[in-house]
Amino acid sequence: MLLIVPYLFPSARLLEAAAQNLRLPALQTLLARGTRQSCPAEGVEAALCEALDITRQQDWPLAPITLEADGGMAGHAYWLRADPVHLQVMRDHIVLTDGATLDVSAEEAAALAAAIREHFGADLSPQPLHPQHWYLKLPETPRLTTTPLPVAVGRDIEPLQPHGDDAIRFRTLLNELQMLLHDHPVNRAREARGDLPVNSLWLWGGGVLPATRSLSVSIYTGNAEAQALGTFCSTEVHPLPTQLDVTLLETGGIMLLDVLTRSGQVGDAYGWREALRELEQDWFLPLQGALRRIGSPGLRLLDPISGKALHLQSHDAWRLWRRPRSLLSMLS
Repeated sequence: MLLIVPYLFPSARLLEAAAQNLRLPALQTLLARGTRQSCPAEGVEAALCEALDITRQQDWPLAPITLEADGGMAGHAYWLRADPVHLQVMRDHIVLTDGATLDVSAEEAAALAAAIREHFGADLSPQPLHPQHWYLKLPETPRLTTTPLPVAVGRDIEPLQPHGDDAIRFRTLLNELQMLLHDHPVNRAREARGDLPVNSLWLWGGGVLPATRSLSVSIYTGNAEAQALGTFCSTEVHPLPTQLDVTLLETGGIMLLDVLTRSGQVGDAYGWREALRELEQDWFLPLQGALRRIGSPGLRLLDPISGKALHLQSHDAWRLWRRPRSLLSMLS
């Protein structure tokens, strides 16, 4: 079984603020008895694609897969996600806020996308099939590698910008786009009511639709991208249970526990701490009590943001000599 828990191992700054005097005996026991491993720090979508045997192109090809989940037809074209975002200028860097926080309406998305298409024509012509999921269809595959939007949220965007031989062209278009959006009526209305304006698009997840495949694995999630990937692979997609069903420990299922994500992205120490308490009661405590039921080849707790993972096997239940340390030291 694979448990994907983004931000389980948070940044040092967030961890220091949130984990002082925090005791979570079940999680600390699991961390002590399991085996720490490394994993790619490329985000949830990358971890899911790898688990579902979807081949990486220049990017992990989320755009054509979610396009079809949002009602579009990918065909054989190259697609990019071009999602609406807010870029906030800080003292010495720029931080990204995503569309889920912006809560862009369908009417706002349609009006903004229409203005962009009118101004740029074929050079930048987004299709807002979902208020928060916009798409660009390109006539040929660009020489471009991007960073997934969920990885970029709350971070300095400069090192996360698109790169590759065609990156300068896209960055030039996006700079001009920001000027176009600055005074758009939709954004003036949003600011008047106290909402953040949509002042840019974030390009990511580019690719052509991969060959269809069918996998005998179940995914448990409430995440739209994860659901789209599961549907594409003809896997069974289920809502995430409110707590661990220990009967599933002998299966090869995938569970996405993303309750730490929002607080982890924005550095909310209190929110992260309280969400981790919920995971302790609903997931880590039952897991600790059922370690002996883990099937082969074991269970992985994967944090694809930090690049850290924990491998648990049934025999770890007997490793009583591995004593827990402070949570702060064990999550560092």
